[in-house]
Amino acid sequence: MRINVIFLLFFLFSCSEEYTPKPRGFFKLELPNKNYQTFNEDCPFTFQYPSYSMLKKDHNTLLTNNCYMNIDFLALQGTLFVTYLPVSDNLREHIDQSMDLAYKHDLKADAISEQIFVNHEKKVYALLYDYEGVTATAIQFYITDSSSHFFRGSFYFNTEITDSILPLNLFIKEDVKYLIESFNWKNI
Repeated sequence: MRINVIFLLFFLFSCSEEYTPKPRGFFKLELPNKNYQTFNEDCPFTFQYPSYSMLKKDHNTLLTNNCYMNIDFLALQGTLFVTYLPVSDNLREHIDQSMDLAYKHDLKADAISEQIFVNHEKKVYALLYDYEGVTATAIQFYITDSSSHFFRGSFYFNTEITDSILPLNLFIKEDVKYLIESFNWKNI
């Protein structure tokens, strides 16, 4: 019993400093340099997208339209899903569906702001939905010429959404805005 008391006293008085836990740390981000390349394939549009991403056309779609694609941001663990639809008296339906998809996230989002892009010369009219808070999607948008074409995009991270992903989110939003600003319709 005497040895137990000695060990107990030794452990109680051996540490004279108070323990302070280290604050939670986050990983250091190595973001790529902003460089862009042009998408100019067999679709009725062109745009510029980041050179550090990989564009994959979706050939498995049941529709005859082969202008569905994913732009994978491998190093940033996210994907921009892109859809093109021709318009034939159904522009309002496409816009309403896009808005419904965008506002499905309003329960989780702290705020959803809308930003309008207009270029009358190129007939590019876009609406960007920008999300604040912890949501599954970072940004969504659509682009139209208001008569014949409809182009929609939505970006999703392939990882759990936390506050630590905010720098990646801001980085991606710049790329999506650049895509919208560089967008052109062919034959218009």
